[in-house]
Order: sequence, then C-alpha cells, then structure tokens
Amino acid sequence: MRLSQIDVVLEADVHLQSHVVVDGKTRIGNGTVVHPFASLGGEPQDKKHRMFADESGDWTLTIGSNCVIREHVTVHGKTSYSQAPTSVGDDCWLLCGAHVAHDSQLGRRVVVSNNVCIAGHVSIGDSAIIGGQVGIKQHVSVGRLAMIGGQSAVDGDVLPYGLVVGNRAKLAGLNLVGLRRAGVSRTNIKLLLRVYRYIFGAPACKKTGFAPALE
Repeated sequence: MRLSQIDVVLEADVHLQSHVVVDGKTRIGNGTVVHPFASLGGEPQDKKHRMFADESGDWTLTIGSNCVIREHVTVHGKTSYSQAPTSVGDDCWLLCGAHVAHDSQLGRRVVVSNNVCIAGHVSIGDSAIIGGQVGIKQHVSVGRLAMIGGQSAVDGDVLPYGLVVGNRAKLAGLNLVGLRRAGVSRTNIKLLLRVYRYIFGAPACKKTGFAPALE
C-alpha cells in the first residue's frame, strides 16, 4: 500500500488492503473498502493535462462513503484544465478491472461491472448499472437507473431508466427490473412506458439507436 505524501485523506473506517496505491489529492469517504492492486487518483491519460501541476489545494479525486472497490480497479484524478474533481458517489461498487477516467462523475449506488472502461468526462446518474466489459465513450451522459448490457459499446447518451445493448449500443427499452428494484410503483412504471413509447416508439428506437444528446 502506498499513499501520496500528505495529500490523501482517509475518513473513518476506510480499509485499504495490500498493494493499493492512492495518489494525487484524493479523499476517500468513511467505510469504503479498497481491494488489492487498485490504483486511485493517478495522473490522467490526457495529452492536454499538465503532469504534476499545482492544483492549488483542490481535490483531484473524491470517493464517497461505503463504496466497494475491487481488485485492479483504476480511477484517475481530474485534469489540470478542469474545475471539478473526478468523483465517485456513496455506495458505489467498482468491480474487478474497471477503469474510470479523468473528470468523470459517478452518482450514488452506481454498479460498474468487471473490466468496464469509462472514458473521460463521462457522467453516470444514481443507481445506474454498467454490465461487464462495457466501453463508454468520452463526454457521454448515462441517466439515473439506466442499465447497459454487457459488452456494449456506448457512444451516445443513455436516457434515465433506459436499457441499452449492443455494439454499437442501441436503446432497447426501459430498465424495468431496475425500476422495480428501486420501488417505483406500477402506476409510475406504466406512465414511463407511455412516455417512452410516445417519444421514441419501438420501431424508431431499433432503427436509430440513441435519443438526442441530453442537455
């Protein structure tokens, strides 16, 4: 285990197992568990980033409380030209081999499955689930409670509650399982289905893939 001088803050009950590296100006919230060979807060893989720049005391990476970060996960800090840190919200699970690139923002209760690659400047909403071996292109927005099927390649925004699959990934419907698990009522699920069908229509979705970019 290696911590980067005095720039790392570990809150109460953080558990770092063997061979963990924490770099940059990184804060890890209470109760988070980091498994062997994870690397958190490293320099971004971005040619525009000024390596080892003085960040004037700003955090480069924040990780919330009660997260589970499994083996060989990498989460990079923010770039020198960005204002907000890379962030992982409370109660997230980052599974073996997942990568979260610079300046990405993960909400609360996000599940990032094994060997997922999340590029820079990606936004993922609360309770979204990213299936194994998914690739998400830079600057993509994934809405809350969305589900991305395994081995999908995502190069467009995913609407909240959406279900997308494929390479390139296409919108396949709503994440009904996720909505039910989240306690959304049958009435509201039916309303969401009506709105979805009104906006997209099943045939149109299958032909065109994603919705327009989310503002």
